[in-house]
Amino acid sequence: MSGLPDLDSLKLLVDVGELGSLGQAARTAGIAQPSASKRIVQLERRLGVPLIERTPRGSTLTAEGKMVAGWAAHVLAAAEELMRAVQAVRHSGAAHLRVASSMTVAEYLVPRWLGELQNREPEVQVGLDVVNSADVAARVLAEEVELGFVEGPSMADGLAGRVVGTDRLVVVVAPGHPWARRRTALRGAELAATPLVVREPGSGTRETLDVAFKDLHRASPRLELGSNSAVKGAAQAGAAPAVLSGYAVEADLATGRLVEVPLTGLNLVRSLRAVWRRGRPLTGPAATLLTIASRP
Repeated sequence: MSGLPDLDSLKLLVDVGELGSLGQAARTAGIAQPSASKRIVQLERRLGVPLIERTPRGSTLTAEGKMVAGWAAHVLAAAEELMRAVQAVRHSGAAHLRVASSMTVAEYLVPRWLGELQNREPEVQVGLDVVNSADVAARVLAEEVELGFVEGPSMADGLAGRVVGTDRLVVVVAPGHPWARRRTALRGAELAATPLVVREPGSGTRETLDVAFKDLHRASPRLELGSNSAVKGAAQAGAAPAVLSGYAVEADLATGRLVEVPLTGLNLVRSLRAVWRRGRPLTGPAATLLTIASRP
């Protein structure tokens, strides 16, 4: 299989399953049935599995097609979340609701929350600023945004907050690193004494790690980088072990690009919080977004 399937073809496949025929799916997509049939054939070739069974009564999904359509629905939903989040970043200056979020929360949780907010209140335009946790707190306190989302063990004075989730930092290395073959768990003191690839000061990930290391002898970082992607890239290249959010490395662990190193004796679980100015209760869309984010 070379390359990735395009989203329009995946949407066409999902519609065949939901509508019961290729013809109806083609009409929904606004294309001719021969063009739709050609797209499905190309998709079958790219994926290497039969997707549609063509009969005199119409087209139905094969067993493989049903599985692929189910997976495709998740991909399409994620793509919609991506576009909502990008739109929020693009329209940040003219938004009805201004929100700031730390990078990890913005990458892995905020798009879903914004999608649900748009479903509930489609007239609301959201502006999203993606910065580190310290900058989120500063923007909320300066009243540049109504609501913020941060990660880490502390909360700035002048803010009210609510826990909206938890996250666990994990130690990861490249598959060729000696720690990838360890048979015993890594102890906190050994991790602290190792030069690591870490996020920059001011990020919630860095603050959580600093607090965990406060009573341990600590080596200077090998690298300090300003995004999860940069830290992952350095770890994958073998620069040094890295400590990152479990959300950030989930896909890389599943594909084997990174390996998690078991850790003992160190608490790297942190809270994810919504924050707003103390004494300024949230109302309107901001209150709705907080409710959405607070749901289990």
